[in-house]
Amino acid sequence: MSQTADKLIGPVPSSIVNSARSSVTSYEGRVVEFNVAAWLHLPGLANLPVSLLVSYRDGAQQREAAVDHGKVNAHHKVMLSGIARLPMKLKIEDMQIRLRSAVETKTVIVEELFVQAVEQQNSDSRQASA
Repeated sequence: MSQTADKLIGPVPSSIVNSARSSVTSYEGRVVEFNVAAWLHLPGLANLPVSLLVSYRDGAQQREAAVDHGKVNAHHKVMLSGIARLPMKLKIEDMQIRLRSAVETKTVIVEELFVQAVEQQNSDSRQASA
């Protein structure tokens, strides 16, 4: 799929990004995980495949991670969700939730967007909903 068909679903507030606790893995180094869910209405894309991605900046490097793939239903709606596993070397900045499709998406109606750190640095629960 072409990156020219990417559509911004929404930015993730830095307070959500900064609330996540990183863990260390033997293969990826430091990793941060987020629960992500998006309920979308995509007029004109019935029965077409789409992907939900997280894009972010790690220092000077631009990165992205796949969250979920699905097919838009006959009513032009789709729910995509999963855990975004984000490897990092420095610090995650400018985190965005994006939709990728094989054809250009003219209209995206975000019915709901949810992002929450899987493991938080402290006990208070922070989440973003739109």
